[in-house]
Amino acid sequence: MSNLEELGLCFVSHYGPLIDGNHLEKNIINHLTRLKKFTFNIRSTAFLNKIVNLPSNEDIQNTFKNFQNNRIISSVDYFTKANELHCHIYSYPYTWTHYFTITNNFSGGLFKCVRQISLVDERPFEREFFLRIQKSFPFIEVLHLRNDEPPKNDNQQWSIIQYSHLTQLDLSENHEYYVEQFLTNTKTCLLNNVYLRVTYDTLRRVTDNFTRDATRVNCSKVIG
Repeated sequence: MSNLEELGLCFVSHYGPLIDGNHLEKNIINHLTRLKKFTFNIRSTAFLNKIVNLPSNEDIQNTFKNFQNNRIISSVDYFTKANELHCHIYSYPYTWTHYFTITNNFSGGLFKCVRQISLVDERPFEREFFLRIQKSFPFIEVLHLRNDEPPKNDNQQWSIIQYSHLTQLDLSENHEYYVEQFLTNTKTCLLNNVYLRVTYDTLRRVTDNFTRDATRVNCSKVIG
């Protein structure tokens, strides 16, 4: 193991120590003296009420000051309703085909290799957020969305968001606003035969009992 020259790590640490640069340096890098290439995608979760000093994203970034040959992206999210802190660190460019638990704190970038994403937050997703997601993940095939909070201002005019490769869409754990957004053809353009997961009652309300013209086009494209 000490002769390893390349290492890729991808894992989630549930309710253990937050994994940051100091942790990686102490427990991995210092033991691999021949390591030349190190890529990683690590998410840590912890209970908010168990942490004395809540770290900021800047605090996490400062732990990577000795990673001279890597561009490190980090994000820290506080989910107060769930009493959870999420810390996500990864080396860029990103090489994995999935990117889970994307929040409003998403910093952007281009992720051509990613095919599956999940969007999760306790704060509402505004229209601008979905535009950023579409540009950052142009080849997504599977999208899962979970958000119970509708945006406060939906009066602005935006261009139609097109998901050119989407084949699976899970909207079963959302405020119905987001179901309406994805099914309205003046807001979203879907492929044919997209597998849609959504509660029947929500679908019935959003489509006015399957009679609403604005949702007719996209509803004709979904299966489930």
